[in-house]
Amino acid sequence: MEFIMSTINIIVSLIVLLVFVYTLLGYFLAPYHPVRQTLGKIIEPLLIPIRRKIRPINGLDLSPMILILILYVLRALILAVLRNFI
Repeated sequence: MEFIMSTINIIVSLIVLLVFVYTLLGYFLAPYHPVRQTLGKIIEPLLIPIRRKIRPINGLDLSPMILILILYVLRALILAVLRNFI
C-alpha cells in the first residue's frame, strides 16, 4: 500500500512540475519550440477543460493554478481513501 501511495505522490508532483515548467516556458520560448510543444502535448489536454469553464481575467490565465489545486485535492482524497483501507 505504501508503494501505491508513494507512486501517487510522485505522479502528482511530476505533473505539477510539468505544469509549472510549461507555464514558465510560455514566457521565454516561442510557441513552436520543440520543448514547449512536447510539454504542451502532455499539459494542454489537462488545461483545456478548465479554460472552457474559466476564461482569462484581464489577460491572466488562471487555469494552470487551478489545475495544480485540483491535482492536490485529488491526491489528498485518493490518499485518504487508501489510508482507510490499511
